[in-house]
Amino acid sequence: MHLERLTSILEIVGQKNVATVAEVCSHTELPKPTVYRLVQDLVSVGLLSSVERGHFALGSRLNRITRNEDSDPALLEIISPTLARAAQAHGAAFFVSRLRGRSVEIIHVETPDNGVSYLHPGVGKRPLHACSCSKVIAAFSPELLTKNDLTGHLKKYTENTITSLEALEQELGAIRSRGYAECIEELERGICSVATTLMKSGHGKTLSIGVTASTRVLTAKKREDMGQELQDMAREISDTLGWYETSASLRVG
Repeated sequence: MHLERLTSILEIVGQKNVATVAEVCSHTELPKPTVYRLVQDLVSVGLLSSVERGHFALGSRLNRITRNEDSDPALLEIISPTLARAAQAHGAAFFVSRLRGRSVEIIHVETPDNGVSYLHPGVGKRPLHACSCSKVIAAFSPELLTKNDLTGHLKKYTENTITSLEALEQELGAIRSRGYAECIEELERGICSVATTLMKSGHGKTLSIGVTASTRVLTAKKREDMGQELQDMAREISDTLGWYETSASLRVG
């Protein structure tokens, strides 16, 4: 019964585009206090949003769930060609990661096919404190540190792994300043990576692209150059997707 009531409210708001509590009451025949409480519950989890006092529309979270263009295959159709060109040009593996719930996951890797030797980062979850793809997302989504109680849970993978929350917060601040993250043998000896988010705000801050290679290949100068190039690639991809920093959402039309 509770789920049916919530679903009915979402259907009514979706059909009307914007609806008031009174309008929902008239269509559901539910008491006003009940509708108001249910609407507030839906707002609190992002399924509805308050567009002005007493007026509600479908929320950004629900829109993301129902948008096919936000699925992994749809995003990779746009992102993969750019990463594939970079992999060929640099002879290294390029990856794309996204935030899923409270963790970051590498969802796709493009590799060079010209016979050069490269390091494959693999796909799957990455720790928030020890990988460039996740650190850069955490830097622009600092609420991840509060949602995930990391105190005492910063696992040490190598002697370079950040294991204190204070040091991690300093690292994330530095990442925000330069626009990209580095992982220098923090997860595995001999391997480093560089990554940046597609955008610094909005939905684009929950996706990152990056490159991984040996420390011999990704020297300090090369990492700096790749950080700038990745940010250029991110802007190109965001423009193609129709994502813009000013609106932090999809541009329509």
